[in-house]
Amino acid sequence: MAIPRTSLLVLATTVAALAVTATGPAQAASRALPAVPPRAETAALHDDAAGGDADADDPAIWRNPADPDRSLVVATAKQGGLRVYDLDAHEVQSLPAPAGPGADDAPGRFNNVDLVHSAGLGDLAVTSDRGNDRLRFYRIDRDRAGGPLTDVTDPKAAPVYSGSQDEINEQRTAYGLATWTDKASGRSYALVSQRERTRLALLELKGNADGTVGYTKVRTLDLPSTFGLPNGATWSPCGEPGELPQVEGMVVDPATGTLYAGQEDVGIWRLRADLTGAPKLIDKVKEYGVPGTYDEATEECVAGADPGFGGKRLTADVEGLTLVTEKDGDGLLLASSQGDNTFAAYDREVSDANKYEGGFRVTPASAELDGSEECDGAAALNEPLGRRYPNGLLVVQDGHDAPGETDRPSTNFKFVDLGAVTDAVDD
Repeated sequence: MAIPRTSLLVLATTVAALAVTATGPAQAASRALPAVPPRAETAALHDDAAGGDADADDPAIWRNPADPDRSLVVATAKQGGLRVYDLDAHEVQSLPAPAGPGADDAPGRFNNVDLVHSAGLGDLAVTSDRGNDRLRFYRIDRDRAGGPLTDVTDPKAAPVYSGSQDEINEQRTAYGLATWTDKASGRSYALVSQRERTRLALLELKGNADGTVGYTKVRTLDLPSTFGLPNGATWSPCGEPGELPQVEGMVVDPATGTLYAGQEDVGIWRLRADLTGAPKLIDKVKEYGVPGTYDEATEECVAGADPGFGGKRLTADVEGLTLVTEKDGDGLLLASSQGDNTFAAYDREVSDANKYEGGFRVTPASAELDGSEECDGAAALNEPLGRRYPNGLLVVQDGHDAPGETDRPSTNFKFVDLGAVTDAVDD
């Protein structure tokens, strides 16, 4: 998982503390949200013995149409690569993140994962390889000997953002990820954000005669990094020098070709998935507009007074975005409010201005099965998944698995009945 940067933690904590001390409404509102317990959890992920970062990060759900009980969850574990789980949350496959091209180069470091289902490409798991600034592709075959995923990445796949290995090593590379198949053309795409930048890239996915999969860049779009405030001032989120407010959590509504992108310290953007037209900010984080000054000595941001221009539902960072789609066109956009361990739900319909529908928490089911904190990634599938999840499944990352180890990060993924989530939001 992407633990929030120290500067952002200080900023968010300071603002939240001021709000609670003054009036107490922020804390009271969080407590009022419905609680939804998980039904299962994966084994904890930890840094490996060599110190590699193997934290849980982002999940995706693959439905087995022939036997929904044998569906899978594919998830990233940063430098730990990919993990594949069955619906009991048991690991069925582990694949390493590939190393860089040279001994001194950056290692593979997966960030986000999404799925492609298309007539031309079949079923694929797609990951953003942040360490090598590329996308990697894995064909899904549930009954393949040795595990359901096979790497089919085109070895000639080019970096998404970098022009050289030196630039890759600086790690302003492929970060957030969402896939999309255009209903009209049948073509499949990936939308990829850039770490520490506001840029988004649209990549068309291409199948090769040898069975490998690559991509070509179609266009890019830069979201704002500076914002005008109602009092006439301008504002940018506080961060390390040279660091711009990045996007990670993204999802595309396939019915409308609409992209939702979470700019971590700003809010949720709605825009066309082909990256044409003007983006619209549909909700802001609570810290939006709060001035901050970066202190190089402490490597922290010192927050100023809150001018009151932020939103009411999201506490930075806004993270994993996912859709709950329904056959009649209704449904929800879910967003992880990482800073206060909650989830916000918005109407999926653009015509309804993506109005806020409610929120919830994923809370402990027992002493052994805890909830989700500092959730970095989420995936929902509103289809029957056999006897375990007949009402669909929500998988969320847990940034603080408990009971866990105290001397190193302990993270995992929680499996939640999606019917319980939609009931909680409807209530």
